[in-house]
Amino acid sequence: MLDPWLQFAVTLTAAIVIAVIVSFIVTGIVRLIARRHDWPGGLVRRARRPFRAVVLVVAVWAGIGLAFPRELRDEWMPPLTQTLTIAVILASAWLLSALVSFATDLALGRHRIDVPDNRHARRIRTQTLIVRRLALVLIVVVAIGAILLTFPAVRTVGASLLASAGIASIVAGLAAQSVLANIFAGVQLVFSDALRVDDVVVVEGEWGRIGEITLSYVVVDLWDERRLVLPCTHFTTQPFENWTRQGSELLGAVEIDVDWRVSPARMRRHLDEILADTDLWDGRTSVLQVTDAVGGLVRVRILVSARDAPTLFDLRCRVREDMVVWVQQAMPAAVPAQRVLWADSGTDATPSDGRDAARHNGANASTGGRTDDADVLEDDHGSGLFTGSAEAERRASTFTQAIPIVHVDGAGDPRR
Repeated sequence: MLDPWLQFAVTLTAAIVIAVIVSFIVTGIVRLIARRHDWPGGLVRRARRPFRAVVLVVAVWAGIGLAFPRELRDEWMPPLTQTLTIAVILASAWLLSALVSFATDLALGRHRIDVPDNRHARRIRTQTLIVRRLALVLIVVVAIGAILLTFPAVRTVGASLLASAGIASIVAGLAAQSVLANIFAGVQLVFSDALRVDDVVVVEGEWGRIGEITLSYVVVDLWDERRLVLPCTHFTTQPFENWTRQGSELLGAVEIDVDWRVSPARMRRHLDEILADTDLWDGRTSVLQVTDAVGGLVRVRILVSARDAPTLFDLRCRVREDMVVWVQQAMPAAVPAQRVLWADSGTDATPSDGRDAARHNGANASTGGRTDDADVLEDDHGSGLFTGSAEAERRASTFTQAIPIVHVDGAGDPRR
């Protein structure tokens, strides 16, 4: 009869050899399938090591259970069983995480976002990434809980906690209120299709693209290569602009102030030439209108369209630059200019004085060039709406009937 330890060693070695053989057989079968399809190769790369770890731990557990010496079973088997159980839990969690990562990578590979009209692909990508994160977090939490439950003391504490689950849940909810709010906000953003990876947004006055959406925060890749990190609750409680919510096509305006001598018809013809000579324009919208004409200048607004926001920005700059050069070369008279009216310093150019001068010249002509002082005095005194004539005094009395009017004579004595 073989020695118990030798028998145990032989059994354990055989179990490990069988595990290695099974692992290689499964890997070979998957590689054969990979010759016809692409996805098995990714599965082998992702799951080969965790699968081998699971098979090896199970084989070792089986070898120990079959041939461990009987005289030491009561003393050594409980800790060995607990250790192997923890090892199986860890290896299984590793394998499940690898399978989840492979499945999500497969879905992401079938929905590329580096192609035109990728709105559906961006939605699938965003939801897939969130699902992967949720699944990985769930696997880790379940694995840690399963490992803790292998200890008898923890099982006892767990039973007491379950008895007070209501109070514990309230305390945990209050303590992690902001964290839970961000998690729920992240899930809401993704599955309500309000925000997707690679969406063009304007948030907090900054323009950029959504680079990453997690369960707690959103990363915005700004146009100048900065990164703006915001909590998920910001996008559920604060307004923001999403320029690619239904599509990436956008309209943009170019405003130019020119002189009144500009020809809008010629500008429209030149705009058509500019747009026909560039690939930035998508052919949807081309409008030139005069939107304002005050203050000595004419404001011309040009409305153009492009397939996405970066292309629209470049198109607006191209149209603005070409229009400025064209106005300078083809219509120099339309270049904006400030006009200043110079007046002789010895003349008073107020309207009233101008009218007085005209009346004065007319009086000179009627009297043969002579001007009487009385005429000048009367003309200077003039007549108003409520003073200067009997009719004006009557009009004034309608507003001052209850107010006694006091006249002062030449001696300074008041009399009514």
